[in-house]
Amino acid sequence: MAEPLGHIVIVGGGTAGWMTAAGLSRFLGKTSTRITLIESDEIGTIGVGEASIPPLAIFNQLLGIDERDFMRRTQATFKLAIEFVDWTRKGHRYFHPFGIYGHPLDACDFHHYWLKARAAGHGGDLDDYCLSALLARDNRFAPPSSDPASALSTVRHAYHFDASLYARYLRDYAEARGVTRIEGRITHVGQHPETGFVTGVSLSDSREVAGDYFIDCTGFAGLLIEKTLKTGYIDWSSLLPCDRAVAVPCEGVGDLTPYTRSTARDAGWQWRIPLQHRTGNGYVFSSGFVSDDDATDMLMRHLDGKALADPRLIRFQTGRRAKAWKKNVVAIGLSAGFLEPLESTSIHLIQKGVTKLIKCLPDMGFEPELIETFNQQTAFDYEDVRDFLVLHYKATERDDTPFWSYNKHNTVSDSLKHRMALFAASGRVFVTEQELFKLPNWLAVMMGQGIMPTAYDPLADALPLENVVKALNSLRDIMARTAAAQMRHADFVAKYI
Repeated sequence: MAEPLGHIVIVGGGTAGWMTAAGLSRFLGKTSTRITLIESDEIGTIGVGEASIPPLAIFNQLLGIDERDFMRRTQATFKLAIEFVDWTRKGHRYFHPFGIYGHPLDACDFHHYWLKARAAGHGGDLDDYCLSALLARDNRFAPPSSDPASALSTVRHAYHFDASLYARYLRDYAEARGVTRIEGRITHVGQHPETGFVTGVSLSDSREVAGDYFIDCTGFAGLLIEKTLKTGYIDWSSLLPCDRAVAVPCEGVGDLTPYTRSTARDAGWQWRIPLQHRTGNGYVFSSGFVSDDDATDMLMRHLDGKALADPRLIRFQTGRRAKAWKKNVVAIGLSAGFLEPLESTSIHLIQKGVTKLIKCLPDMGFEPELIETFNQQTAFDYEDVRDFLVLHYKATERDDTPFWSYNKHNTVSDSLKHRMALFAASGRVFVTEQELFKLPNWLAVMMGQGIMPTAYDPLADALPLENVVKALNSLRDIMARTAAAQMRHADFVAKYI
């Protein structure tokens, strides 16, 4: 066995850098490997990612972070769903909830029994059987129950939080576990003359920082993975044409909703993310269909309250690095790739990168098979999320603007095309363990975007219609009563923290 890593250097801070530092310090804290993070206060961070998905709660639990403490320190609120407004057609809205629909009735998935009942004029709305959706719709919240017999056991939640405060929180966590932070701006990257491995970086004040393994968290710049190692970038802008976002916080007004809102606009979509102390807003758009000034004007005209800062323009190119790990450099976060924040996956992809990094941590031998495995899994993660995002744009009735017409008639991957066709024909969805989005996610978005199956699993006919309707009515009543009994979201947050 080759010798273990002596020094890991994380280049760049922000959410990606400090999530990496926190994860590594949690599992390497009792080893001889040193961890150093280099960041410069002169270089700003993107810092607009304020919404997450349920796996973040697992990441925090792995770090041993107390949820109440996390929420206090990051001004967090709970998130049960994403509401999509005007995506399928103008005037239409639907929820993509974090939770389970119904419960098993017999041999096939629950939604097939609902489809059977619906075909006979029964069953109501599918959201009637998802407690997360019912709670979100009524601005209520309750934590998941560990009792499988309770309807609350079907609830899944994530968070809205201030990403810059989360980075600060994880910095405190990592430094308390031995991570060394160096303030400085990198002016030169050293490489081994024969292998091309990165050997160290030089700072503007002439300090030198040598290392064995380097984590590139420098954002879109890709200082190590691209500017130094010339890895290459796979461009997906033809599939996801939005290439800019303008972001601004505003005063929070009205109910503290336990969901993110995504509202379709003429050339993109607008996010609304409620935190304890403010509301985060942004307009993700395509510069090919609207100017920066008009996009900014659109955003500013649709804020809930008074703007708390000047709007900030962010340019990006959707896609991923050809290799997230090359030689002794691994890219995490924006340096590895970027997919627009439509389903709040940016921070999750950081989390996936960190967990894969921990599982694939090399020794000084840097085995090629390990590197290839990491790269294959990273490519899958990005392509998996990409297809789910493209679904929102492809499955739409809208063609009222050039932007929406482009997306409606755009070419998609063969895998997404097959999945959409299979669901439309049979109501079936097949997902693998490695995929991020599971059956309930695909159900919510495909049906929310107007793909309604023309058939259901014939195994559902093993139960007589009257039995199915009776079971659905009972379950719908239980879900409704359980939702109505829970606290308002704002009251729960105030009491919880």
